[in-house]
Amino acid sequence: MDGVSVITNPTVSVRVTSTANSFEALRRFNRGITIAEFKCKLELVVGIQASCMDLQLFSSTDAFLQKLDDNEALMGSYPVDDNCRIHVIDKSGSGSGGFEDLSAVEKFQLPDEAYDKRSESVRSFLKKNKAGRFNEEKAAQKEELQVQRDAEEKLLAEALAPGLRCEVQLMGQPTRRGTVMYVGNTEFKPGYWVGVKYDEPLGKHDGSVNGKQYFQCQPKYGAFVKPQFVTVGDFPEEDFGLNDEM
Repeated sequence: MDGVSVITNPTVSVRVTSTANSFEALRRFNRGITIAEFKCKLELVVGIQASCMDLQLFSSTDAFLQKLDDNEALMGSYPVDDNCRIHVIDKSGSGSGGFEDLSAVEKFQLPDEAYDKRSESVRSFLKKNKAGRFNEEKAAQKEELQVQRDAEEKLLAEALAPGLRCEVQLMGQPTRRGTVMYVGNTEFKPGYWVGVKYDEPLGKHDGSVNGKQYFQCQPKYGAFVKPQFVTVGDFPEEDFGLNDEM
């Protein structure tokens, strides 16, 4: 038709995949280059030699269109549009994930005794500066503090016993009333723990944690707290008026 011209974008953006790895790269190329020149540019993308390449063209929806097998033809002579996929096949057979599979790579491991002798290592730095686990004084202080905390926690736990009424006050939460059901060590965490059956369904479980039953109560009525958050005394169960007539 007279007066009508078709303008074709001189460049095209394509997705590049290969048998060498599972990566997909988005690259822009000039439609005016030959397929041979195109293969040379793909070397830097997929790591396969141009002479070992077979190229396949897929649509933007990954439907196979055709092979790009004429090295002298211009890239623009093929139906290559934006978001099409160019799949590069390594004819040499040396690809197939060679850039990704590190299992066959022999790994160097320095013996522990040799590493100790190195003066520029992280371990050497920590030793010189008495940092981390090499700070014996700080480690001893930390261990002593933990022993003291454990002793205090044990004394608090010994003042509690199953059957006693209690109040539980956790930081940032309202006071809850309940009954002490368990006092002692547990398998889920170290230290002393107090199992409480709340008067209301404000707990987390039925007295069991990780499949082990420490005490019995209804679901959502049981909880474990540290001894320092439990106060025992004459705390009668509150009447919340649940049985009042409306």
